[in-house]
This record gives sequence, C-alpha cells and structure tokens, in this order.
Amino acid sequence: MYQVDAFAAEQFTGNPAAVVLSEEALDTVLMQQIAAENNLSETAFLVPHRAGYTIRWFTPLLEVDLCGHATLAAAHVLFSLYHPLDISLTFYSKNSGQLKVNKVEDLLELDFPVADLERAILPTTVEKALGLTPREVYKGKDDFLIVVESQEQVQKLQPDFKTLATFNTRGIIVTAPAIETDFVSRFFAPAAGIDEDPVTGSAHTMLIPYWAKVLRKNKLTAFQASSRGGWLQCELAGSRVKIAGKAHLYLQGEIFVP
Repeated sequence: MYQVDAFAAEQFTGNPAAVVLSEEALDTVLMQQIAAENNLSETAFLVPHRAGYTIRWFTPLLEVDLCGHATLAAAHVLFSLYHPLDISLTFYSKNSGQLKVNKVEDLLELDFPVADLERAILPTTVEKALGLTPREVYKGKDDFLIVVESQEQVQKLQPDFKTLATFNTRGIIVTAPAIETDFVSRFFAPAAGIDEDPVTGSAHTMLIPYWAKVLRKNKLTAFQASSRGGWLQCELAGSRVKIAGKAHLYLQGEIFVP
C-alpha cells in the first residue's frame, strides 16, 4: 500500500489518497474495511488487467463510481515504481469505463468523461446549511454544482455538515470566479463520510464544462480552496476533460489482512 499527496504543488498539500496494489481482486467487504481503516477520503484498489489495471475507489463509508485524485495517486505510484519508461497508463472501471492518465511534461494528466449537467433547484434546508444563496444550481450524476458570486464567498463557507449529511447526494460543489486562477471551488461530501474533500478530481468533470462555456475558453486553471489547497490544470476536449496536477509519494509499505 502507498499513500500519495495528489494535486499537490508540494508534500503535505493537495489530497492524500491510499493506493492498494494486489495480484488478484480483493473481496468488496475487505476493500471497504481497508478504506475505513485508512480513514482517508479515498482508497484506490488496483489489479493488473490486460495492458493496464482495474481500479475501484472507496471512501471510509462507501464505494464511488469515479475518483480523480486517487486515480492520479495510483498513476504516480505506477509511473514512479513499476512503469518508469511509460508515458501513458490505462485503468478499467466497472462504472466509469476506460480511463487514461498521461505524463505531460512535469504533470500527470487525467483523461475523464465529461459529466452531464442539468439545471436544478436546491432545497432551502441545504441553502441554510451552506449559509449561501446560489446564483445557479446544477445536478450531475452524483453531485450538485452551486455557483456563487465571488471567491471570498467560497472561502468563507462554514457549512452545517450534520444537516448536509441528510441530503441525498454524494457531494456538493461550490464554485465561483477566482482571482489568481480561472475558477475556485470547494467540495463537501458528509453523506459519503467526508466533510470536506481537499481536492476533488471528479468534481472537475462538472466544473470544467461549466466554466469553459462561461469563460469561452477550453484551457483553464483551477484552485480548490480547502485548508490543504490544490492546483489543477484543466482542459475541455469534446466529450472528455483533461485534469492535470502533480503528486508526491508520502508512504509505502505492506498491510496485513485476513
């Protein structure tokens, strides 16, 4: 098992993820137990498959369909320790299809499918729990996207996580135009066992198409304004999004399971 800081300009920033590599698939219950034991926002499980690896992602409470930062962490481990001469890796997800990660200069770049967005209405209880009045609200497959006026509003949010945990959605993204980057965001997922995720790659499958349309450009820079902070290079490429960042290996070792 490895622990990696993903979307991190330097160690101890970005989003820490665990990566478990095994020759054969582990039992789903065991994977959930390992993820709970790690108590990180995500643990990725890899098994060699064809010319790549199968991948599954677990929070401390549940399995998710897609996770960006743990995929970036997995690619960093594989490029650094197992495939140092390769420039591209392929992952196979049962719920998100084929995913690629490419080396692009000093960055690792995720190639993910665009998330579909539709207009939505946020319940009053959720607005109160967040302490804001949205400018726009959208719903994706798993998350809500809430647009507000300013970066300051995003950074000052102090949500009521107990109330948010009762809302039937994986996560809530709050975003606004930014000062030093094109846009800023934060991601809250208490129903999945994560009050605030430090940097969320999968959220950018919604954020990138939204801001590309608003700002009328396909290449964007982003900052996720959690306490750890995370920087991302983003691009809209038709029905795909490219999400790039750096990663740093923090820990490697063996785990002992039944």
